[in-house]
Amino acid sequence: MHLSELIIDQKRFPTREAYPFSLPIFQQTKKMELTHPITIFTGENGSGKSTLLKALCRRCRIHIWEGVARSSYDGNQFEDMLVDTIDIKWLQGMVQGSFFSPELFRNYSHLVDEWAIGSPGILNHFGGSSLVTQSHGQSCMAYFKSIYKVKGIYFLDEPEAALSPKTQLDLLSLLTEISKQGHAQFIIATHSPILMSCNQAMLYSFDNDSIKPISYEETEHYKVYSAFFKGENGKI
Repeated sequence: MHLSELIIDQKRFPTREAYPFSLPIFQQTKKMELTHPITIFTGENGSGKSTLLKALCRRCRIHIWEGVARSSYDGNQFEDMLVDTIDIKWLQGMVQGSFFSPELFRNYSHLVDEWAIGSPGILNHFGGSSLVTQSHGQSCMAYFKSIYKVKGIYFLDEPEAALSPKTQLDLLSLLTEISKQGHAQFIIATHSPILMSCNQAMLYSFDNDSIKPISYEETEHYKVYSAFFKGENGKI
């Protein structure tokens, strides 16, 4: 455990009319205690879990590499300001870490391959093979197995988007194993019931008026999948 608490200071909100400050969960949540080596954010699309994940990552002074520059467009000026309203508590001082999302990882894979042209040994950190020539899921797992050996705090935004159910089980096993070693802490936003099932994790639901702890069986994702496999939804 490295990070023990997240505090949201509503007095520093620049507005309450625009996203994400218009969401009740941010207006009514004062703090979140991080008591487990793995914290999982669960909730519907648009509930704010990825937005908080990124804001918390930036508050920990961890760079989110955005990859290829985006074209100019009229966006929401408040969308990236949540970080300015957050305070955090470290247990024993700040640690390094990283941010992962499947859509950004492909650009990262190409960059690593370009570096490897001049420094072939860099691929040894990822199992010895090019990340680009592997499947997306394989390259992600090679990355996870490499970087999570290092002491730090790690943020993952819907990693299941790149992984088959079997590979999600592989990631679940890896997260469980590493969290028991005590050098790494994980904060994950996910829709995956497989990842949510982790015994080492504290689950927080974003589907209420405030962010609240939730048991695995109470999550909407578990209920939907359970009903589907029991045939309660009928044939679609």
